[in-house]
Amino acid sequence: MTERVVIIGAGPGGYEAAHVAAQLGADVTLVYSDGVGGSAVLTDCVPSKTLIATAEVMTELREASELGVRFEDQEGDAATTVNVDLARVNERVKQLATDQSSDIQARLERDGVTLLCGHGTLAGPDSVEVELASGGEKLLRADAVLVATGASPRTLAGAQPDGERILTWEQVYDLTDVPEHLVVVGSGVTGAEFASAYLALGIEVTLVSSRDRVLPGEDADAAAVLEEVLTRRGMNVLSKSRMESVSRDGDLVTVTLTDGRSVQGSHCILALGSIPNTGDLGLEEAGVNLNEGGFISVDRVSRTSARGVYAAGDCTGVLMLASVAAMQGRIAMWHFLGDAVHPLDLRKVSSNVFTAPEIATVGWSQQAVDAGEIDAEVVMLPLSGNPRAKMQGVHDGFVKLFCRPGAGIVVGGVVVAPRASELIHPVSIAVAESLTADQLAQVFTVYPSMTGSIAEAARRLHRV
Repeated sequence: MTERVVIIGAGPGGYEAAHVAAQLGADVTLVYSDGVGGSAVLTDCVPSKTLIATAEVMTELREASELGVRFEDQEGDAATTVNVDLARVNERVKQLATDQSSDIQARLERDGVTLLCGHGTLAGPDSVEVELASGGEKLLRADAVLVATGASPRTLAGAQPDGERILTWEQVYDLTDVPEHLVVVGSGVTGAEFASAYLALGIEVTLVSSRDRVLPGEDADAAAVLEEVLTRRGMNVLSKSRMESVSRDGDLVTVTLTDGRSVQGSHCILALGSIPNTGDLGLEEAGVNLNEGGFISVDRVSRTSARGVYAAGDCTGVLMLASVAAMQGRIAMWHFLGDAVHPLDLRKVSSNVFTAPEIATVGWSQQAVDAGEIDAEVVMLPLSGNPRAKMQGVHDGFVKLFCRPGAGIVVGGVVVAPRASELIHPVSIAVAESLTADQLAQVFTVYPSMTGSIAEAARRLHRV
């Protein structure tokens, strides 16, 4: 008998699970309310990284003079400014998101997945009640249910977005005029990425951080490099500054801090974290346990506390990355449908902060080594000595590798560089396959290349 799978949520956790389940012969229905692709495609990852792609070009243009590039106006005089058409940038951002959503939907339809637009609610562990967007209701029987409803930007009572001047990160793409002074509240990954991007677009940026440094959850050496670069490029970073409220008076936005100080700007982005979309889904009534933050509790194969109910993605709070959501969704379907499955291993997850420079990490961290959670040798190699970096005018960044003493197995790494998201891959392979530093070092690298620094760092971990 064909297994019936119902998936609530069409983000990476949902649509990737649908592909796997369809491939394995299940009858799959995907219920979505916010568009195919979810927030990752429509309001988060795809839009933000498209905006950042423009910011990268702006950064390269501003630093091109070091490489001998000279811009001239029509009269032959040296051009001194580079401007951005924010309305056009955001138009492109939204169009790419829409196109990506359409591509995903077309592939789901080719796979035979039934798509229902509406709000899905568990009517027990083996059925889903769908309130259709077109009107009416539909009851779906299921042998397995996957909940992949994602999360939403967190707001506070004293800092409510208005969608015009006080914005969440999902609302910035409606801006048509370039902000005169942007205040970003929150120095985690989202806050740092937007602050870095808008700074590169030529906008005055103040970053309000409640912690003693930018990116408190990332490698401390990497965060220090980024903060030094952002400050050098003109960003005003207010550390140990906790926001109390945000208010607007006409075109002026005021961020009031708990110590009585205030910062004024033309716009404010709230990057205060995320809250799970787990309300009004009938989860607890169906026997699904939620933790104190409202996230769905799951094991390493994406099972919840209710038999036959799985969960994937940001609504689980496991690790808020699109790649992790997608893998959780795949694992859930592999497990339910009896295919070969490996439980989720967060030590093999590579992640990236899309700032300028980027910060990519995988495996065990410096913090874990310093805390004695793992015994590891560490080597950090600045990029300033890399010949390709010199050619490209790259002065900031490094490669850091962690390996086990004796065995020499690579257990982690950090890369801080332009496009570190691409450079981390060989380190990710080494961590995933338990390669030694010697094995990593003995692989040929192109000369000159940034990856040459990864091999060089591995060579420095060699022990006779």
